[in-house]
Amino acid sequence: MSRAIEYRDIKKIYGDRAIIEGFSIGIEQGEFVTIIGSSGCGKTTILKMVNGLVEPSGGTVIVNGRDIRNENMIELRRNIGYAIQGSVLFPHMTVEQNISYVPNLLNKKNKKKTKDAVSKWMGIVGLEEELRGRYPQELSGGQQQRVGIARALAASPDILLMDEPFGAVDEITRGQLQTELKRIHQKTGITILFVTHDISEALNLGTKVLVMDQGKIQQYGTPEELLYSPETEFVGRLVEKERPGR
Repeated sequence: MSRAIEYRDIKKIYGDRAIIEGFSIGIEQGEFVTIIGSSGCGKTTILKMVNGLVEPSGGTVIVNGRDIRNENMIELRRNIGYAIQGSVLFPHMTVEQNISYVPNLLNKKNKKKTKDAVSKWMGIVGLEEELRGRYPQELSGGQQQRVGIARALAASPDILLMDEPFGAVDEITRGQLQTELKRIHQKTGITILFVTHDISEALNLGTKVLVMDQGKIQQYGTPEELLYSPETEFVGRLVEKERPGR
């Protein structure tokens, strides 16, 4: 299996402080990687390096075998889905217009292909067809988040970046969205990087879990490996209450 993303000896300095140093990891195509760690440990910084929203101070980020420093950033970002916490939808656009925004940029002449893509992804994320013409302010928080995920997926990207996407919704909706996302991953085989502050969510969703603390990797492995073979005291404390039978 080839690597979708590779971080090579990454360093990030803000002011006179290095928040990430010596960060190296390879992520295989099709993995669902959840990223968790203490506040300020560099989770979001690492995520945003994949689509060039944050530049490393040192080291190299490789996406699909190519050093992103040599890529056109606009093209790179069009091929990487990005979903964050809360509603970042265009308020003056309908659900259909929001979801079709990037496909319209990529397929200016093929309106039917875009319309079909909107229908496909609305169905996959659990949005009723009757919502196509509604505006974001007419939707519930859970519906808005579903539109955001559909928009991130509508151009059929190889990679999906998600930064605490379910943090602003209630617990029931959160559970529903987690179930939908696991199903989408199984159906599409897309590579997902998902930042969370919730260890239960990280273990439930991830095929692999990346645990960070103070800019360093504490462990990268399957949920089972973290639960039953924690490599550091930090990881052990993190997963202690998650073990079955506790």
